[in-house]
Amino acid sequence: ELGIRIPRPLGHGPSRFIPEKETIQVGNEDAMMHTLFAESFATLGRLDNVTLVMVFHPQYLESFLKTQHYLLQMDGPLPLHYRHYIGIMAAARHQCSYLVNLHVNDFLHVGGDPKWLNGLENAPQKLQNLGELNKMLAHRPWLITKEHIEQLLKTEENSWSLAELIHAVVLLTHYHSLASFTFGCGISPEIDCEGGHTFRPPSVSNYCICDITNGYHGVDEIHASQTASIPVKMKCVSLLFKSTESVCEVEALMEKMKQLQECRDEEEASQEEMATRFEREKRESMLVCSSEDEESAPTRDVSRHFEDTSYGYKDFSRHGMHVPTFRVQDYSWEDHGYSLVNRLYPDVGQLLDEKFHIAYNLTYNTMAMHKDVDTSMLRRAIWNYIHCMFGIRYDDYDYGEINQLLDRSFKVYIKTVVCTPEKTTKRMYDSFWRQFEHSEKVHVNLLLVEARMQAELLYALRAITRYMT
Repeated sequence: ELGIRIPRPLGHGPSRFIPEKETIQVGNEDAMMHTLFAESFATLGRLDNVTLVMVFHPQYLESFLKTQHYLLQMDGPLPLHYRHYIGIMAAARHQCSYLVNLHVNDFLHVGGDPKWLNGLENAPQKLQNLGELNKMLAHRPWLITKEHIEQLLKTEENSWSLAELIHAVVLLTHYHSLASFTFGCGISPEIDCEGGHTFRPPSVSNYCICDITNGYHGVDEIHASQTASIPVKMKCVSLLFKSTESVCEVEALMEKMKQLQECRDEEEASQEEMATRFEREKRESMLVCSSEDEESAPTRDVSRHFEDTSYGYKDFSRHGMHVPTFRVQDYSWEDHGYSLVNRLYPDVGQLLDEKFHIAYNLTYNTMAMHKDVDTSMLRRAIWNYIHCMFGIRYDDYDYGEINQLLDRSFKVYIKTVVCTPEKTTKRMYDSFWRQFEHSEKVHVNLLLVEARMQAELLYALRAITRYMT
């Protein structure tokens, strides 16, 4: 009556991939989750959808919130508005409008100049200079050299200090990885965010065409009405077949884990054979590509926050390029990266280390419907496969295990979420580990996020170390 347009949510629940009834409902959480919700709300001024999906794993969420709070709000080398602007730059590289919009609001809230939001060319030259490092870290971190670091540290009045650069690098890698989580879990925008609402009035049947085209509200009802005419017996047979096939998938995976453990106990491959298997897996990872591999031009709204919009992910052996293998024995997070970060940006190395360890070691000893399962072999295969895609090798790992444990649809999902997250689809999410719980798939995304972040950090920190020495 007053002519006020009232928004309605476009989606139902925090994720487009996970049915709302299968997420943790606010009000039904346990005491630890409630404390985390309160902390998140106090820090962010909202209970965002990333938190509502991550809370499947409270121990990890606690570490994540603590790290993000420290990076954005506690004492550090960079001013607050720079931190949020760097978050915008990093998220924009993956066209992650969800994160860009959150940080645009935060940037303005801490007194950032609105003119900077018109495009990167309106930001200070110092931030513009970070553009090259941002794009390489996001898409091809193996190309970063000490010369790139030198250019940032020695540009006279627009130069970065070492401490500022470490802070910036950690922020860039944090938001590249968080974009992977956002797309990998199908995070929906909140109702007050762009893309999270519609002003169209509800139709008689409680959904409008915009909901259907976005794959949200009402689709279940449509699907139900379309399948209602299929004979009940046919539907039961179809469901039984799908369920049996998925159960077999879980059983087969567990059997492979058992066989690999027995082979490990019986014989150990030589170093030469291990190196050969790594190279083979690295080559094969380049043949894995998303079936939705069409080029999508970033929208002007997001692309204005970064330069060189045509620059994206390319496998490191394309066009005859040869990138030397990064051997963890020569430069590792535990022995080198951790101490460098902690020295130049106190406490952050400790926070990151804790977050990496929680994601890598997190287990409830379950696999789908099975309990008391040792999942360490599977977790290590996922982590090492991601690092293998980045050309990072562990001398003590048998890369032959990866092909045994990770099937093609899972590899497509992993590579898409890690390398080109903006191309992740619900079909990809649904197609791997079909019998597993959504919480287990979210756990997979935590592994992808942290392995990716560590890989980017290793290349950047190694370049900084080489510059310093």
